[in-house]
Amino acid sequence: MAIGAGYTGLAAARRLAEHRPGERILLLEARRIGLGASGLNSGFAIDIPHSVNGATEDSHRLYRLCCAGVALLRDAVEAGQIDCQWSERGKLHCALADTGMRELDALCAELDHLGTPYERLDGTALAARIGTPYYRAAVHTPGTALMQPAALARGLATSLPETVELYEETPVRAIKPGRPVRLTTPCATIAAPHVLLATKHPMMALAGLDKRLFPVSTFASLTRPLTATEQAELGGEADWGVIPGQRMGTTMRYTQDRRLLIRNIFRYTPNFLAGEAAWRRIKAQHSRSFEKRFPMLGAVQFEHNWSGALSMAQNGNGFFGPTGEGVLASLGCNGVGVGKGTIFGAMLADYAVGAGSDLLDDMLALPGPSRLPPRPILNLAVPFMINRRQRVAGRDL
Repeated sequence: MAIGAGYTGLAAARRLAEHRPGERILLLEARRIGLGASGLNSGFAIDIPHSVNGATEDSHRLYRLCCAGVALLRDAVEAGQIDCQWSERGKLHCALADTGMRELDALCAELDHLGTPYERLDGTALAARIGTPYYRAAVHTPGTALMQPAALARGLATSLPETVELYEETPVRAIKPGRPVRLTTPCATIAAPHVLLATKHPMMALAGLDKRLFPVSTFASLTRPLTATEQAELGGEADWGVIPGQRMGTTMRYTQDRRLLIRNIFRYTPNFLAGEAAWRRIKAQHSRSFEKRFPMLGAVQFEHNWSGALSMAQNGNGFFGPTGEGVLASLGCNGVGVGKGTIFGAMLADYAVGAGSDLLDDMLALPGPSRLPPRPILNLAVPFMINRRQRVAGRDL
């Protein structure tokens, strides 16, 4: 059994079915597929996280795992003929301020250590790709795939093996480890010999991991489709994805259905809620970010606004392993869960059935999340850290 039908849970259930083709596998999801973080992200399946320390073996391990995650998704999209605007454009790390430019220099040094290809672009070459001359420079890494994330999540769910039984809108209220593990849902109590946990808060408290991982929400806005005239005004390539060279700057997408996405603003949200006043400020910031980058598109308005929650660790590492008798968990992808979560889910299934591999060795060798300070301190420290990083991002917002 697996709990959580985001990318990690979907991959875990699929891999379990491959290992145990004659067994019944339950997959429980608290919401509808694609309504959680799996469908609310910006649509990057990333092979290289935003910033890595390429001189360490752990960075090489994570790079191998993330590349494998992108490959698993590519295979699933092709095999299931999933219509999700899949695109192998790679991603662009863009910078404007001096701090962002220094981050690009550091990124290139790390990529050299990893031995992965990349291309450095000046502002003119970058503008030819994305249509705006706003940025000074960028680094392009080719291994990232772009997609419509909700369509990908739904496609992965509908193409699961027949032995996987998916139950949406079935939240788990309690987990009691043991042999068997007992789960409580609003409509039933379920006993299972093994449970793979692949979800976020509040399930982390049930697994005892709320002392190591904390919730952060980020916010996005998406325009209506551009007209043919507006597309010509923008120029650039048919689709692209930008992440900020400076952490907590602005992420952008130009999608295959001709929409522009702006994502920025991070908030510590223990209750996963942003009030009406906060949303007004966030929407205003998105409008400012859009207007600075695309002044030629003054008539284009945002059609959708949303927020998505992610689980983060103080040291940037996720949790992988047992949390109690019969319960294994993979939690905390730190904002890059499409590819990373996919391979972590597959490795969780391999670990559960004892199927060893070099990738599983890489997975088990990665350090876990560090312990968080007590909640009163955490409630002050996380907002302070986020605000500081966003101030440093400056014009990259």
